[in-house]
Amino acid sequence: RQDLTGLFTEKPQSGEVTVGANITFVAKVNAESLLKKPTIKWFKGKWMDLASKSGKHLHSTDGNEDSGELDFSTLLKKRNKRKNPDVDVWNILSHAPASEYEKIAFQHGITDLRGMLKRLKKMKKEEKKSEAFLKKLDPAYQVTKGQKIKLGVEVANENVEVKWLKNGQEIQPTGRYIFESVGNMRYLTINHCSLADDATYTCVVGDEKCTTELFVKEPPVTIVKNLEDQMVMKGERVELECEVSEEGANVKWEKDGVELTRDESFKYRFKKDGCKHVLIINEATKEDCGHYKVKTNGGESVAELLVQEKDLEVYQSIADLTVKAKDQAVFKCEVSDETVKGTWYKNGVEVKPDARINISHIGRIHKLTIDEVKPEDEGDYTFVPDGYAFNLSAKLNFLGSMLLIKNMYLTTLDPPKIHLDCMGRTTESTILVVAGNKLRLDVPITGDPAPTVIWTKGEKVLTEGDSRVHVETSKGHCVFTIEGAERQDEGIYSVVVRNPAGEDTADVHVKVVDVPDPPQTPRILSVGEDSCVVEWDPPAFDGGQPVIGYVLERKKTKSYRWMRLNFDPYPQTTYEAKRMIEGVPYEMRVYAVNSIGMSRHSPASQPFVPVAPTSEPIGLCVDDINDTSISLKWRPPERIGAAELKGYGVEYCKEGTDEWIPVSQDLTDRLSMIVRNLTTGDKLQFRVRAYNMAGPSAPATLAQAVTIREIMQRPKIWLPRYLRQTLIKKVGDTVNIVIPFQGKPRPIVTWSKDGEPLSPQFASVRNSETDTILFIRKTDRKHSGKYELQVQIENVEDRTNVTLQVVDLPGPPEALKIIDIWGFNVALEWKPPKDNGNCDITGYTIQKADKKTMEWFTVYELYRRTNCVVSDLIMGNEYVFRVFATNLVGLSPDPCNTKDSAYIQKTGIAYKPPSYKDHDFSRAPKFTHPLVNRSVIAGYNATLSCSVRGIPKPKVTWYKNKMDISHEAKYRMLSKEGVLTLEIRKPCPFDGGVYMCKAVNDSGEDTVECKLEVRRKYPAEWTWNRNVCDLISLTYFFLSTHFILLKFM
Repeated sequence: RQDLTGLFTEKPQSGEVTVGANITFVAKVNAESLLKKPTIKWFKGKWMDLASKSGKHLHSTDGNEDSGELDFSTLLKKRNKRKNPDVDVWNILSHAPASEYEKIAFQHGITDLRGMLKRLKKMKKEEKKSEAFLKKLDPAYQVTKGQKIKLGVEVANENVEVKWLKNGQEIQPTGRYIFESVGNMRYLTINHCSLADDATYTCVVGDEKCTTELFVKEPPVTIVKNLEDQMVMKGERVELECEVSEEGANVKWEKDGVELTRDESFKYRFKKDGCKHVLIINEATKEDCGHYKVKTNGGESVAELLVQEKDLEVYQSIADLTVKAKDQAVFKCEVSDETVKGTWYKNGVEVKPDARINISHIGRIHKLTIDEVKPEDEGDYTFVPDGYAFNLSAKLNFLGSMLLIKNMYLTTLDPPKIHLDCMGRTTESTILVVAGNKLRLDVPITGDPAPTVIWTKGEKVLTEGDSRVHVETSKGHCVFTIEGAERQDEGIYSVVVRNPAGEDTADVHVKVVDVPDPPQTPRILSVGEDSCVVEWDPPAFDGGQPVIGYVLERKKTKSYRWMRLNFDPYPQTTYEAKRMIEGVPYEMRVYAVNSIGMSRHSPASQPFVPVAPTSEPIGLCVDDINDTSISLKWRPPERIGAAELKGYGVEYCKEGTDEWIPVSQDLTDRLSMIVRNLTTGDKLQFRVRAYNMAGPSAPATLAQAVTIREIMQRPKIWLPRYLRQTLIKKVGDTVNIVIPFQGKPRPIVTWSKDGEPLSPQFASVRNSETDTILFIRKTDRKHSGKYELQVQIENVEDRTNVTLQVVDLPGPPEALKIIDIWGFNVALEWKPPKDNGNCDITGYTIQKADKKTMEWFTVYELYRRTNCVVSDLIMGNEYVFRVFATNLVGLSPDPCNTKDSAYIQKTGIAYKPPSYKDHDFSRAPKFTHPLVNRSVIAGYNATLSCSVRGIPKPKVTWYKNKMDISHEAKYRMLSKEGVLTLEIRKPCPFDGGVYMCKAVNDSGEDTVECKLEVRRKYPAEWTWNRNVCDLISLTYFFLSTHFILLKFM
């Protein structure tokens, strides 16, 4: 099938939308190169086709570029109506808001708006409540994938059967779909919801149905197994693997923030296997280094990829050879890369294989074999690896002696000789052997006849009694072999050769070497934002060879994969590791390397987290200073980072020196500090640094040095706002007045009341360097007055006043007496109390009591005057009265009572009803709303409306062109609550003219008129002339009259 990916000129963009709003996705396809128009389908999730759910809301247009538009208005419960010639316009209008009526009518060709409104009004009245459903389904439901949901409706008939449909197909009960019937409720339960359950569900009862939308929400896909950091060699295959929480989930791969896609070169390949996702990079290059990130809708994971180019290492170089005639010479070397090929040269000329010369390459080993060596084979041999700028060289020496006598070769006696010099060694040379490898001493010897060979180590003669020792003698060679060399095999080996012509002795120094022991546990010296500095101790034993360097590895604490940081041995014991992720815990380990190989790894370091120091604190300033101390304050750093802030360190140094002295050995977590015990007159510079686990931040330093000396500051009292007005307290309350002030040196504080100094028995005063407190434990009326505060430094002072008013309950009013009694009323009068409680009287409370019961009832509260009238008293009862005084503290403890009582006499009272003059309510007619000129279309009913008022109800008469039309059948007159309406049934152009409405009653009359224009319904060429219209009108009038006559006959 043709891949349509390249046809898209615009792909849908991701977006966000609130519930109830609309969202539209647009895709454009270039279809010019296709034989036919492509089919466009929209899917939600992985497989759900939206055509069955959205239907007409999938819209496609043709143009130079085909585009498909997806409208989610239906799914979001906010419908967007589209023009459709087959739709029911009245159904659209019945569900549309009133503000949209005119727009919809214009779109569908409706011109009679008034008739349309009447029909809609009638349709809404005819709407009835559902007979089958008491409670329908909600418009939409939402459920999380894997959970269950219960859809319920309430039906009117308890015994009715219902059907459930999904996208129009009937649902059969299964293990996932469960039907329940409980009374009038009908339930559909869907277990273990999947994306396939995202559909439209319908409940059908008889001919009625209700529908809802079910949205299945996918849970966020989380990353279960994170990516691992990797370091590979150039050209190798890389696989970055992660595991997510859901099978088949989609993930996005990024490299250094750029999304990765499958390109034509197949550089990146994406593999999905269940929950596993793998990014495959073929033949990694240096350009592939970077941070790779995998993203899901529920998380992300980051890993670093490093690609290294490793130099070719020589594990075994070719050695010089000394061979005799007819012997075999073998040059052998071993390199680190099995794929590297090479060329052999003799004296600069390439060696070609033939019957005697064989060139082989097996794995990492390259061999040049020469059979039956001849004198002309002697020379310099070189191996050059392809693609590398170095070579390996060795020399071939030819050995042999013969005596020619009378054309015959005769062998002469030759004393034995050990030829160590032919092996490129001397008696002082040392043979190195790696522990565990075979120790093979191959010593060239000569002598005729063949000599005997004896090997010794110290005083011990070495024989084959030990299973590891083998001694072999052949023509021209003696070979001593020890299988699996050990450290105790180290020493001086002596070889003695004898024959009848003599003997020779040689010593061979053998040293057994091994890989070094592991280094000590590495220590983390410091950490940075994406780096750390690690230090370690060398290994206790170097393996007999000097340590040439170290190899370091790191891993994330929660991971199992170690990533190598360097391929070439690092010679130092301190290393700075970089390219780490801030906030992620790591561990480090070290290998030691000598010429033999690499040791086992050291123990892992303690876990550490790469973090950067914080930024410097801000806003460092001097808060206060005196002769021996200074107070500093600052604000936290703008950037804290991933590590927790441990605290702040403050340091100072004298001007002219570079020695910074810490104020305290411990850090402070406060944002201020007082530095004490300083020398008066010193000029000091101060700085503060923030500390976290990465160390100190950059320092924040004062702009200039500070001289330690008290600064004269004028005294100033900062009177609180609430003390700038009278302070009112009740008797017995506590007074605690705190007034801050400033001034240096410490000012002298003095309190006085009404010009007299305060005594300690009257009020307590406590002073500090910055404020003063006036304290009165229990106030009394005598504490009222004006208090003066004076703050003085030498001859400079500042003063302020505080007014304290101590209030108490007032005393009772005085001289309450009854002034007058009449009818049901009693007049009272009294005088204000002598003691007002040291505050204004806010009112009085007046109470009355019947002498029979002596139950007191409140007549007035907070009454402001000193006289009142008590009304609504009962005849025949005798009353007494009392008055309480009220101030802001409360009522006076005691009232003032009347000495006399007031008796309400029973007297007869004759009621004289008032006389009123009848009011004339009659009013002449008046039109409150006039007739309005109108222009209507012929053939459609027209109405003229106005409103009138008048008392009594006026008589209304309608006129057309000043002719009474009240009795014509074509016109219909309506009157409702003063609103007058004239309805003209299907007017024709003849019905146009001036219409007048006249209202008449006994008080007068009023008229109002308007002009009506009737326009043609059809074009002018279709219009009948006026005579025809008149004929039709007369015919209609004749038929109507004839029908009436027949009715009465």
